[in-house]
Amino acid sequence: MWKRDEAVKPTSGQPATPGTAASTQPVSGPAAVQPDARRIERDIVNIGKSVVIKGELNGSEDLTIEGHVEGRIELKDHVLTIGPNGKIKAQVFAKAVIVLGEVNGNVTASEKVDIRDGGSVDGDIISPRVAIAEGAHFRGSVDMQRKGAQPGQGQQKASSSPLPEKSQTSMAASTQATAAAH
Repeated sequence: MWKRDEAVKPTSGQPATPGTAASTQPVSGPAAVQPDARRIERDIVNIGKSVVIKGELNGSEDLTIEGHVEGRIELKDHVLTIGPNGKIKAQVFAKAVIVLGEVNGNVTASEKVDIRDGGSVDGDIISPRVAIAEGAHFRGSVDMQRKGAQPGQGQQKASSSPLPEKSQTSMAASTQATAAAH
């Protein structure tokens, strides 16, 4: 870094002229390219592990939580990631939820809920797709209704089987989660 500055200084001992000062601008050129690269990436907000939030959390960006949140989290069209240090005691509404930490409360996702190894959910899950990894903890029920399903359609299917669809899914998910926990 110091050698770059020495290369810009004139060797004749004269003060730098505006023409030589302009030659330093290409050095900052690559730094100007990085903000353009960031625009291509999705906006992701991080809440650090020392942050505690109590109340309602709404947003229009993807969010990663490493801290503590109590209350309600709503990211309807975005991804919520609960990091390994995250502890959530809230009702969660998002497009997709990835759990690596702890969640106490109901989770509703329009696309997918993913409980990864070491992640924990104590509450009900409503989502068309649910993934529970080996080593994850889950206690609650799962409702995997499709986006286009009407409430009446689910009732007709439930009457033909001995248990309602929600209960069958709940029992299967609970069995998987219990087996994974042992």
